Amino acid sequence: MRINLLFTIVLLFGIQSIIAQDTSPGDNGGIVVPQVSIKKTAQSMTLDGVLDEPSYFEGSAADHFWQYFPSDSLQANGQTEIYMTYDETYIYVGVKLYSLDNDFITPSLRRDYSMRGNDNVSLVFDTYNDQTNAFLFGMNAHGVRREALLSNGARQRGDFNPSWDNKWEGLVKVYDDHWVAEFQIPFKTIRYAEGSTKWRFNCYRNDTRHNEITSWMNIPQNRIIMDLTYMGDMVWDEPLKKPGKNISLIPYVAGAMTRDFEDLDQTDPDFDFGIGGDAKIGITSGLNLDLTFNPDFSQVEVDRQVTNLDRFEIFFPERRQFFLENADLFGSFGNGRMNPFFSRRIGVALDTATETNVQNTILYGARLSGKINEKLRVGLLNMQTAKQEGNDLPGFNYTVAALEQRVFKRSNVAFVLVNKQAIDAEDFGTTFSKYNRIAGVEYRLATEDNRWSGKATYHQAFTEGNEKMKFSHFGQIQLEERKYRLEWAQLLIGQGYDAEVGFVPRKDILLLSPEVGLNFFPKTGNVSRHNVNLDFRAIYNIGNDGNTIQPDFGLAEWGVEGSWRVSYKNGANLNVQPEFVNVLLFDDFDPTRVQEDDVFLPAGSEYSYANIEVSYNSDRRQKFSYEIRPNIGQFYNGFRTGLQGTATYRYQPFGFIALNVNYNYIELDDPFKPANLWLVGPRIDLTFSKKIFLTTFIQYNNQLDNLNINARFQWRFKPVSDFFLVYTDNYITSPFDQFGTRNRSIVAKVTYWLNL
Repeated sequence: MRINLLFTIVLLFGIQSIIAQDTSPGDNGGIVVPQVSIKKTAQSMTLDGVLDEPSYFEGSAADHFWQYFPSDSLQANGQTEIYMTYDETYIYVGVKLYSLDNDFITPSLRRDYSMRGNDNVSLVFDTYNDQTNAFLFGMNAHGVRREALLSNGARQRGDFNPSWDNKWEGLVKVYDDHWVAEFQIPFKTIRYAEGSTKWRFNCYRNDTRHNEITSWMNIPQNRIIMDLTYMGDMVWDEPLKKPGKNISLIPYVAGAMTRDFEDLDQTDPDFDFGIGGDAKIGITSGLNLDLTFNPDFSQVEVDRQVTNLDRFEIFFPERRQFFLENADLFGSFGNGRMNPFFSRRIGVALDTATETNVQNTILYGARLSGKINEKLRVGLLNMQTAKQEGNDLPGFNYTVAALEQRVFKRSNVAFVLVNKQAIDAEDFGTTFSKYNRIAGVEYRLATEDNRWSGKATYHQAFTEGNEKMKFSHFGQIQLEERKYRLEWAQLLIGQGYDAEVGFVPRKDILLLSPEVGLNFFPKTGNVSRHNVNLDFRAIYNIGNDGNTIQPDFGLAEWGVEGSWRVSYKNGANLNVQPEFVNVLLFDDFDPTRVQEDDVFLPAGSEYSYANIEVSYNSDRRQKFSYEIRPNIGQFYNGFRTGLQGTATYRYQPFGFIALNVNYNYIELDDPFKPANLWLVGPRIDLTFSKKIFLTTFIQYNNQLDNLNINARFQWRFKPVSDFFLVYTDNYITSPFDQFGTRNRSIVAKVTYWLNL
């Protein structure tokens, strides 16, 4: 298997070398690069939506926008003009956005809106010119703001992180045939190299009045619009200085009342009071130190529940603010099936009595992360959790070190070290590992013209046990052209690759997966694009997991998945996905998770089944929009049909009401009883102003026999300073129990952002 790793690395370096020889420096792979110049001002700037300051017009403008959707070869119908200036403290950006009228759309006044379904503009700054990471700031036509971090070249939707929050100001003014967005962004909010004379820059816009998505840089439609390959240059008139002292304190005070009704020994609510906070210290203009003491994440939005029909753990994204900045530096190693560091493992412990996950208090933490120079990026994270004497568990210290060095124009070599260390382990039992360590190296290919991409990864585990194959390997190579895409991926995870702080739902496997995709762009009609994909996967069981069902390297699972996606010019989408699966079970398994304990598909049984899923997303510009996703077909030795869907009504601009439904009917051979699995999740999102929000989730899941209610009130009384009131309730819904409360809590929390 190590030969596979060597072959992958040689292949990636070979492709990179060939491309590097064929591309002369500075030609950006044949992409024409526009420029905008920005000049320093000495005059006072007023944020009022009126571009009447002469300083805006001393530099050159970014204009002549291109369509990205519904076509990618035409100039925009609704043009946009961008003017910039700056002083010692702020970057000022004035954007003039022409429109047919001023009947603009917004789903609500809540910060961090989604780009689709409303009129908005986004500014993207690649401050280190590395085509890998960038900062995004956006506003919509109602003056609602959003900010995000872009990582990994922003070539996939998962590379967009909207949970990042920071200080900046913006204001919008609407006119009859256009609107103006003014941005005032502190230099202290972003990271950049002192002495910079050029940043890479792009701007993209969703224009519902012309029904088009446009951008300053001409971007082909087979690429995602935030792809950092396609950016122009933002040229400063003089080298940038360090922004001066950059220290922020973010203390909090919180109080909570909780009651566990399933604990018969608890007869009264528990009251808890906590104080803590974070600190942000700018070491250099590109390197930041984050500190946290007794962090509290009670205000973080709850995870949306899912119906689990799979045999393995489901991934949920990180939402806690402390872990978000430069999160890709620590968490982008490997792939979705093999990640050595998953930050949600910190603050979670295993209840040794019930084998379920429970919260584990984080005492303190520190993270040093950012750029040393334009090519070198570093990160060091350390967190300490409290001991849990009730579970006979010690406190744990978590350390993660990461380094990313750019090679060639856009590729990177990266290293990671993850260490989980028990503190005073000798004072506790033997239900835990005293230490767990992962070390890894990764080469990430990204050619300058963005045609070739991929990665080659090798990770080694260092653990107490003597399991075989304590390593993992992932290799991927992809060629993407306008009309087609070719991909090869391979993954090997040894039985001994025990990454306790990572996300590795399945071990002792070798996965091979070729994939091909085709794009068609009709010149007439109401369809913007057809996309056809075919993905084949074969999973082999290596044979070190102790099973006697299959010989070593036997084929454990294989399947073929196809998709045909139709993108309509009105913004709607249709997707048809047929699938065939052949699987051999190594453990007893109940796909419904609602049968009696002695009812399951037995280990050693093999199944072949086919199904099809169709999804349709309607035009999100309408007040009422919906997504519907029916499925039907075989399922193991039986039959499955179901329907997923979301219906949303927008009451502009005060919010929306949405209903999420996931229903599955599963009928397997005797002794299984037919299962009706329901997951119903109404959501009410009210925005009384741009500072006061109320969100209520109601999630009923009969697979878990649970009804969850979560209501979150937020008042942003100052920039990045909030008051939260969070109410959570869980109810038993099993037909064999009376409808009763499981647990209930109410939390009040105040955070305040203080710049020193």
